Amino acid sequence: MRSFRHVFVPLFLLLAAPLALAKPPQNHSIPDTALDVSAPPTTRQALASAQPVRAKHAMVVSAQHLATQVGLKILKQGGNAVDAAVAVGYALAVVHPCCGNIGGGGFMVVHLKNGKNLFLDFREKAPLAATTDMYQDKDGNVVEGRSTKTYLGVGVPGTVMGLDSALKKYGTMSLKQVIDPAIALARKGYVLQQGDINIMATHTKLFAQWPNVAAIFLHDGKPWQVGDRLKQPQLAHTLELIRDHGTKAFYRGPIAHKLAAANKANGGLITLKDLADYSVKWDKPVTCDYRGYTVVAAAPPSSGGVTICQILEILEPYPLHKWGYGSPKATHYIIEAERRAFADRNTYLGDPAFVHNPIDKLLDPKHIAEMRSTIQDDKATPSSDIHGSLGPAEGMHTTHFSVVDAQGNAVSVTYTLNYLFGISQMAGDTGFFLNNEMDDFTSKPGVPNTFGLVQGKINQIEPGKRPLSSMSPSLVLDPHGKLFMVTGSPGGSTIISTTMESIVNVIDFGMNMQQAVDAPRLHMQWLPDVTMVEPGLLSAASQSALEAMGHKFHEIRSWGADEAILRNPKTGLLEGANDRRRPAGLAAGY
Repeated sequence: MRSFRHVFVPLFLLLAAPLALAKPPQNHSIPDTALDVSAPPTTRQALASAQPVRAKHAMVVSAQHLATQVGLKILKQGGNAVDAAVAVGYALAVVHPCCGNIGGGGFMVVHLKNGKNLFLDFREKAPLAATTDMYQDKDGNVVEGRSTKTYLGVGVPGTVMGLDSALKKYGTMSLKQVIDPAIALARKGYVLQQGDINIMATHTKLFAQWPNVAAIFLHDGKPWQVGDRLKQPQLAHTLELIRDHGTKAFYRGPIAHKLAAANKANGGLITLKDLADYSVKWDKPVTCDYRGYTVVAAAPPSSGGVTICQILEILEPYPLHKWGYGSPKATHYIIEAERRAFADRNTYLGDPAFVHNPIDKLLDPKHIAEMRSTIQDDKATPSSDIHGSLGPAEGMHTTHFSVVDAQGNAVSVTYTLNYLFGISQMAGDTGFFLNNEMDDFTSKPGVPNTFGLVQGKINQIEPGKRPLSSMSPSLVLDPHGKLFMVTGSPGGSTIISTTMESIVNVIDFGMNMQQAVDAPRLHMQWLPDVTMVEPGLLSAASQSALEAMGHKFHEIRSWGADEAILRNPKTGLLEGANDRRRPAGLAAGY
């Protein structure tokens, strides 16, 4: 069992030249010869100086600075991590409307100060009128846009009940205390920064199609600008109804009636009964060991925990720290591990209320060893040669936030509308966007979904079923069972690789938390047989060496933002890292 030595490594890791080290570096500086000298000096200096936010007692990290500040204020007022997480969840629904939500759903992983770990599933459900072939035409062809751009793509939202359940079970504050900051942000408005404008600008044309949306998210028919104040009085009223009447307002009261009426008027399926029947579920998270650490992650209907654990356990025998971040050998084995784990993910996992998830078999050491034995040292395995290995089976538009309090409680939450702004529509004057989470189901076996995932019947649409998700809110405990890391990300299927790589970047490659979330990434999901790679991960020589082994690469620049917290074992301080990919985000602590 290798002990972890945390060090602060300059961000040469973000540059194109890989570095192979015999062991994680022991000092605070790396010789300039380790850097890619072709990179502009200013870029190199900026990357090398990146450091996390450090705090002694508590930390909040989210993709929107105002939501982070709301959570931190709750902690300073004496609330615990769950109180702060619920407050952040509601605040993000106001200030990060693309992705924060009360019109979607998600997962929460909780670590309590007494050592107990919990998983909360508040994933959306398929309406009772949903059918297996609802996205196919009469000839059996999947109709483009039906699951993503129309009310048929909307699943029964779970966020309101999920946040309420967490607060009632493990919070210490009232709903009024944690939701009032979000109500104030909606009613009084907030000043838009460039990061906010960048996201809203992607949907200007879609906003203009719907008068009730345009009235809020456009200014006299034109996009909002940096420095403008965005007010959302309709959303404020909806949040006030939830504050005053609890989940009843959303699932049985006036909000429910508006949701059902809008679905009926726009060809959707959600009814008052769907909303009244919705429920959340507390369960055990998926856990596994990696180099003496314990990974605690989301359970099905999340595929994240199982898939992350499979990848890590396949990788454990390999000396990644010796080979170095971005080296051909480390990259080859990470790709091959992801390829095999995603094949299992897409074949065997689904809503546990409808299908059996063979988690014990998938994480059995013998099964992991068998998967590992098929990896060749010098050759990429074609994905066509890889199948779900137990035998036949019977967004980048999400947001993540992490919270650690002074008592030792920690919360990792990922929730989503699926696409940016979901279907880009709102039900009447409710003021919140509706999800298009139904696209996460298998529209037709063998036909890729939005994120290119090719899935089977186990994830087919069924009434009341929750779609399989890649959302992977995760925690890592040190060898003594103490909190070490809180991590997670948006990004559709890339959530799994992003979250896994943030863990590997710290434990294997010796990065601090900021470096770990900022580092360029790769993603292999079995099918299609190509590895997505972010600029800066591979040098030209490394990529050529990997291509000679049979690997195929496609460069992409759009990745989810890992919002993470690490407790430095040497200093005892918390390290909060807002991902460089979300400039409107913030890590803050005290």
